Amino acid sequence: MKKLLLLSLLITLSTLLFAQDNLSALMPMPNKITEGKGKVLTLNNQSVINADNGLTFVANTLQKIVKERMNLQLAVNNSNAKGAIRLKLDSSIKGKETYIINATSTGVTISGSTVEGVLHGVMTFDQLLLGDSYLSRHHEISPVYIEDSPRFERRALMLDPARHFLPLKDVKLYIDQMMKYKFNVLQLHLTDDQGWRVEIKGREKLTETGPFYTQDELKDLVKYAEERGIEIVPELDIPGHTVAFLHAYPELGCTSNDTIPKVLGKTFDMMVCAAVPEVYTVYKDILTQVCAIFPSSYIHLGGDEAAIANNWAKCERCQALMKEKGYTNASQLMIPFFEKMLQYVRDAGKTPILWCEPNNIYPPADDYLFPYPKDVQLVSWRAGLTPTCIKLTQKSGNKLLLAPGEYAYLDYPQLKGDLPEFNNWGMPITTLRDSYKFDPGYGMTFSDQSQIVGIMGTLWGEAMLDINRVFYMTFPRAFALTEAGWTQMSNRSWSSFKSRVYPNLTNLMQHGISVRAPFEIANEE
Repeated sequence: MKKLLLLSLLITLSTLLFAQDNLSALMPMPNKITEGKGKVLTLNNQSVINADNGLTFVANTLQKIVKERMNLQLAVNNSNAKGAIRLKLDSSIKGKETYIINATSTGVTISGSTVEGVLHGVMTFDQLLLGDSYLSRHHEISPVYIEDSPRFERRALMLDPARHFLPLKDVKLYIDQMMKYKFNVLQLHLTDDQGWRVEIKGREKLTETGPFYTQDELKDLVKYAEERGIEIVPELDIPGHTVAFLHAYPELGCTSNDTIPKVLGKTFDMMVCAAVPEVYTVYKDILTQVCAIFPSSYIHLGGDEAAIANNWAKCERCQALMKEKGYTNASQLMIPFFEKMLQYVRDAGKTPILWCEPNNIYPPADDYLFPYPKDVQLVSWRAGLTPTCIKLTQKSGNKLLLAPGEYAYLDYPQLKGDLPEFNNWGMPITTLRDSYKFDPGYGMTFSDQSQIVGIMGTLWGEAMLDINRVFYMTFPRAFALTEAGWTQMSNRSWSSFKSRVYPNLTNLMQHGISVRAPFEIANEE
């Protein structure tokens, strides 16, 4: 406890040392900043926030920010009048997430072509006030002009309530922090060997053995996230990671595992049978219901770590199906399996996502495990194999989201001897500096990386019992990932990033968010 208090004090002192101007807490670093000249803008309690129609939530958020940073209670008007602070929708601005902040001695205008763009601008404005804390406490705002837009369109984090359930209020708290740092996608890993966490009407036995989200709760969560500029993508992992499903439907597994008990959290490496028609009937119903809950145009169907050799390769029914189709390798059954599953998703108007599985789980690899249809968005994840997935998608035309284990697996320890202290299977270490080294373009030309849609940090839940642990593993490494996804490489700097970490960690702690103090970077030159 004394060590934690000391680390917190060090972060606070570091904040006082570094956060002395309006650019010192920007996270991620904007791509175009022009520091202003001239007098500061002075606000008082008679100052007003004027917001265009459709910006009520954004304006109310800004009102709370000004109260917290400047101790001023500004009124909010739905008006296109100038005001001390103006929130403006401007269709002439290119890019749905682009925003412009123009702060002068006469007022501040935050504009974007969409609500999301204006919200991003307000989050950056909050960081301007946080960094310039001395002036903020004196009700003053330095002049500055920022015109900013993201490098990549999708900047995601993934939570895993399937392994350890996270109450709805905790997921909402997580979304609040994502909003601050311009993440715009939350992937929810809802099913796995340890639990099934989404209500499926008419199939109640799926959720008999543990906590789950009702469909109404998930719809409420979707609205909450949407208001904060965040899209929720559900993930239901198939054909592996399905012990929770097989616990409810043991007859839908492979013949080779008929006599093995399906115990949640203790039984692993089982798959649904590719040759049983009822598997497809049940999953069509499941996927139809889940697609109706989430308005996202995407749904993730897993496709990773399928223990084919222990399931389909030994299953009498699957072997008969292989013979019928003339297959020589059991992995080829992924083709007809996903032909059906992906069509259910397409029929619901969704684009399917799968984890990118090369034909070897370690480098080198030279092809996919099975041929992915071109409309499937892939996610790279295996350590060292993201360059392979990039090359393969360049040839196949699939879009690619990057979550490389060596940079973006945030369940990994942050330093030798650090957490997690249980369910650690020998995880490699991913330090803050490791995460910051991540260049999603891998040094390629723009045209060679055109299929890359963004980045994702994953927080697999085996060793995360609650939201406090999730936050501890997320921050500060999520700062590195948001900068990788948002900021152009020419505007990134490790030395600048290090100094901007401190005020943001302090701010999170002041709001009750668990973080890890990266004391190891304090001694770096």
